[in-house]
Amino acid sequence: MINPLDSLRTALDGRYAVERLIGQGGMATVYLARDSRHDRPVAIKVLRPELAASIGSDRFLREIRVAAHLQHPNILALYDSGEAAGFLYYVMPFVEGESLRARLDREEQLPLPDAVQITCEIANALHYAHTRRVIHRDIKPENVLLQEGHALVADFGIARAVSEAGGDKLTETGMAIGTPHYMSPEQALAAEHLDGRADQYSLACVFYEMLVGQPPFDGPNAMAILARQSMESVPSLQVVRNSIPDELEDAVMRALEKTPADRFPSVREFADSLCDVDLGPAARRTSSRAMRAVRRSTPRGLKTQQETRVPGARFWAVALASLVALAGTGFGAWQVWHRSGVESGAIAMGLDPHRIAVLYFQTDGDGDSLSYLADGLTEGLIRELNQVPGLEIISKTGVEIYRGDNVPRDSVARALRAGTLVTGDLEQRSGRLRVNIRLVDGGSGADFERASFEQSAGNLPSIQDTLSGRVADLIRERLGLEIRLREQRNRTRSTDAWAVLQRAGLHRKAAEAAAHKSDSAGVKREFERADSLLARVETLDPSWVEPIIGRASIAYRQSRLEGDEPLRASRWIEKGHSHVNRALKLAPQNPDALELRGNLRYWRWLLSLESEPAAARALLRSAQTDLEQAVRVAPNQAGAWATLSHLYYQTGNLVDVKLAARRAYEEDAYLSNADVVLSRLFYVSYDLGQFSDAVHWCEAGQLRFPADPKSVECQLYLLTTRSQEPDVARAWKLSDSLVKLATGSDRDYQRFNSRMMVAATIARAGLADSARRLAQRSRGSPEIDPTRDLIYAEAFVLTLLGHREDAIKALKVYLAANPEKRTALSEDATWWFRALQEDPRYRDLVGLAQ
Repeated sequence: MINPLDSLRTALDGRYAVERLIGQGGMATVYLARDSRHDRPVAIKVLRPELAASIGSDRFLREIRVAAHLQHPNILALYDSGEAAGFLYYVMPFVEGESLRARLDREEQLPLPDAVQITCEIANALHYAHTRRVIHRDIKPENVLLQEGHALVADFGIARAVSEAGGDKLTETGMAIGTPHYMSPEQALAAEHLDGRADQYSLACVFYEMLVGQPPFDGPNAMAILARQSMESVPSLQVVRNSIPDELEDAVMRALEKTPADRFPSVREFADSLCDVDLGPAARRTSSRAMRAVRRSTPRGLKTQQETRVPGARFWAVALASLVALAGTGFGAWQVWHRSGVESGAIAMGLDPHRIAVLYFQTDGDGDSLSYLADGLTEGLIRELNQVPGLEIISKTGVEIYRGDNVPRDSVARALRAGTLVTGDLEQRSGRLRVNIRLVDGGSGADFERASFEQSAGNLPSIQDTLSGRVADLIRERLGLEIRLREQRNRTRSTDAWAVLQRAGLHRKAAEAAAHKSDSAGVKREFERADSLLARVETLDPSWVEPIIGRASIAYRQSRLEGDEPLRASRWIEKGHSHVNRALKLAPQNPDALELRGNLRYWRWLLSLESEPAAARALLRSAQTDLEQAVRVAPNQAGAWATLSHLYYQTGNLVDVKLAARRAYEEDAYLSNADVVLSRLFYVSYDLGQFSDAVHWCEAGQLRFPADPKSVECQLYLLTTRSQEPDVARAWKLSDSLVKLATGSDRDYQRFNSRMMVAATIARAGLADSARRLAQRSRGSPEIDPTRDLIYAEAFVLTLLGHREDAIKALKVYLAANPEKRTALSEDATWWFRALQEDPRYRDLVGLAQ
């Protein structure tokens, strides 16, 4: 096979001495070479052959001459371009410095003066090009080089060359030039005419990342990023970095407006608004508008937050701005988005074919005896497809409620917002197993691809491999994706071990069903059977880590069910620790084992089983370390993200709470405790004063879990904010609903708490006397509310009414019951008490008085 490097050397021999490959991306490959004529190092970028063929050399070279005429101190020059032996290439200086991406990877956040200087220099380059009607189209940290502290914009005009030269052909294939994290909304939608405001948006995204360490919108794939970009407001810079002056925040937010007409008229004006900001005292002060939040105490009813909940058929899904999938990534590369050419009922209905639901396989013949195998094959296929970039796979929890044939397939697809369904069935005859697979169009419910295979029933792991490969082939044909399923690590090759593991899984499911019915005897019986089978798997294949993790998981689950009896829970925690430590000896970086050990340690901390404060702090740190390592190893580890979102409440960082909860929900919207994660996203947004996000997450919870009390409570809390009109009648109705939904001893507390939120709504409506009387009647008693959270809520009502002295008195009562909260209030006060922050009496109360 001919080596492309050797071919390029031959083609450019005499002009450039090509030395080595230095980078590769979606549209070009980069080589280090020496310019023979001028004896200088250069970087040669060679277009990928398929792109070069579609564009044609004449048009490409004609357009690239435009870039060659750009001469500016902040633009990396274009030395040369040409065609040789079928290669389309262009030549630029080889810069010894580093890229902005390399610096961000190393430092994460840049000092304010550095970030402003770099942004203004990029803006100067862009303004120069815009006045010559050249739009860059791909501003990102990878395309900004830093030489002796100054910015050089690289690849200037190349995106234009590709776009303009490719013209109609690129349009026909649905390709767009750009990188999703930095692409303006109009560019993402492949607008026919772009102007300099598209580059301005991209530059603002880069500046945003320099300040806070990440772009404004992130997500697991291009579609998720587009959805956020189109539906969500830009997160405040000052939430993450409160030293950012108001003027910088205002300028960035304007440049990131979704509509070009709402941005600065030119990139020069954007730069002027940044460069005029005084970065002396302003850069060191805390902004008067910086979001402030106090650590919320461990949510009431923590021990009842069951993790076995199976979501109902109601769903929430973001409407995507466009149906695109990322087709190319890499070092210094153009990111090419390709809209699939598939035409189907799914697309017609707005369903994305790349969002796939694998429904549980059915069984024919000996149905009961094959059910464990059908479940194992289904869940294994979900796990493997979930590792494929470019696909969004519904989790097993999301599809579990659609077992059986009683729900029409197109209805399932609409409920899950899945453009493609994978269904199948198994039948066994004469020692052989036949597997029938179908790919179903989500919009119409019609089959569009079918396949079958038959293998000996004696080699079950091989059947799993064959199934994954066949489904990958069908999806590749359907979507035009190049599917490469990863080899599943630590898989057993023992048929008996694999089969017994699947049987253990059935007993675990039976135990969870018994827990849902409060059948403690059934829980004990089924978990014991599952554990016994997993122990047998260990003997069949001692090197397989999965059965050990399964046994640790059972012990952890039983410790959660014993949460009201800490000593009994402690015994299960110790048993789980013993198993998970054995698993980590076999596989030190197994993300499931790391997540499980983090969960066990955190649960032990929550139950206060460590009496020594130093030991308790060390336990919390070790839990955090395990969970963070789990998501480093496997960024899609939704369960670990969910636990981290709760743990970060204890460390007082509400921004981290929100980011972790968001990652959990993005990675698996059908997580078993998705109701809790959605509620957490609402409350942390509420606490941070990000009310538009709070509304969004409350509505998401209502759609997914309409009967959940948390979906009602969030509506009541929103009435206390400026995001809603103070509708007193609605507040009373919501309060009554909450009390009816509450159970047991929680009902009395909920009655008083919900009425306190009604009082806050009445205060917002201007009915001061009525609000104060209701708040006084809703204080409860220490028996109902030993932590005096109701007094804390009353202080909020009094603050809304402007009764500062009485509000501070109420907070004194609260702190007397919770002296450990004084530090939290002094460090970062919630928006509830923003009006009190400069009051000397409040500052004295929380220990801030000088």
